Amino acid sequence: MSENKNLIQGKTGVWEMVIGLEVHAQVISKAKLFSGAATAFGADANAQVSFVDAAMPGMLPVINRVCVEQAIKTGLGINATVNTLSVFDRKNYFYADLPQGYQISQFTQPIVSDGHLMIDLADGTEKRIGITRLHLEQDAGKSLHDQDPRLSYIDLNRSGIALMEIVSEPDIRSSEEAAAYLKKLRAILRYLETCDGNMEEGSMRCDANVSVRRPGAEFGTRCEIKNVNSIRFVAAAIDYEARRQIEILEDGGSIRQETRLWDSAKGETRAMRSKEQAHDYRYFPDPDLLPLEIDPAEIDAARAAMPELPDARRDRYMALGLSRYDASVLVAEKETALYFEAVAKGRDAKTAANWVTVELFGALNKLGKTIEEPPVSAEALGGLIDLIADNTISTKIAKDVFQIMLETGESAAEIVEKRGLRQVTDTGAIEAAIDDILAKNADKVAEFRSGKDKLFGFFVGQVMKATGGKANPGMLNDLLRAKLEG
Repeated sequence: MSENKNLIQGKTGVWEMVIGLEVHAQVISKAKLFSGAATAFGADANAQVSFVDAAMPGMLPVINRVCVEQAIKTGLGINATVNTLSVFDRKNYFYADLPQGYQISQFTQPIVSDGHLMIDLADGTEKRIGITRLHLEQDAGKSLHDQDPRLSYIDLNRSGIALMEIVSEPDIRSSEEAAAYLKKLRAILRYLETCDGNMEEGSMRCDANVSVRRPGAEFGTRCEIKNVNSIRFVAAAIDYEARRQIEILEDGGSIRQETRLWDSAKGETRAMRSKEQAHDYRYFPDPDLLPLEIDPAEIDAARAAMPELPDARRDRYMALGLSRYDASVLVAEKETALYFEAVAKGRDAKTAANWVTVELFGALNKLGKTIEEPPVSAEALGGLIDLIADNTISTKIAKDVFQIMLETGESAAEIVEKRGLRQVTDTGAIEAAIDDILAKNADKVAEFRSGKDKLFGFFVGQVMKATGGKANPGMLNDLLRAKLEG
């Protein structure tokens, strides 16, 4: 998509959005970043808190190597440089749910830097979005204000859980591009199994930095929209915030750099606090943690063990004959790609793709299910496609069989045999049905032979109806045309 399509018309001319995203992705690890406490979602409040997480005096952090390995894999997955030397810093600020009074993070020397990913846009084009850095940091706890009318409570289960903060360059120019970036990043994290990407459970959260400018002008003052927990809300918040800033600027005002919250009920952003600068946090290297050194051999080993990621898988599917759109749809979620591959194994890829993206997706939408709980297994759908391939049933009959599979759970072969749905390939039987239909419709035969070609479809429909839809379509077409034109 050209940048011109992203321009916003204001009262005094056109404006352009400039967007950078900061994603907090919770690392998949059974233990926290600096302690052995568990990380399971949904545990009772304060059931997963070590003395380190609670910042008890004398407790010292110990790096969890699994979290480092996950950051390395993610860095490779976003085409970035994994730095062999990085440093943990103390980011000093006070919240009731941050018992240390500081967050252990990385500032000047992150573990990963200078990456990028390609996003797919609705018009079929790709765009490169730069990624400034990925750094490891610990999450804070959670303040609970709705448990008592007078008191607030603190749950430290999240305190110390490992996060990867992934910061994009300000390369994004629309809410559509922002949504595409988040979808692609989430897909990569899920393929790598370094973050489950579940925004509803808070394991992936997004801060959006939004500013507007006249096309080609210097960047404007940005506002940060904090902790948005769905891709749809991120897109809506960006659109609202850009419009808000344009209205202020066109009325002669100026933008105040601040952190804002997205109110999904009202569909608007509102001020939360003035935006802190880096010096406000008084960063300094954490004296309890040595610099993190990574052996280049470990990075090479991680690179050699990388799974096939969405873009590579999409290209492989296109080489099998799929359109770019279908291939992109199938690789968007790892579970969908795995399902498709099981269906397509040993079968025509385009046929398998059509059945997955049309019939199966339609059934999932109708039933309110996901690909992780398919109403028809990949093996069963493959069995149905086999019956089409060997001419046991026509595609039309197959769609009816698929509906019965959804309702009964029976295999396609069982349904075809029980209900006598085998395709008629006996030329004598098809010819007899054609002769009967032509005899009953002599007037229409005359019309066809006088040039009304569109009646061919009428005859096909009548013969199909007479054979219960079981006549082989190819044979029917050939025999019917021969008799009509002969």
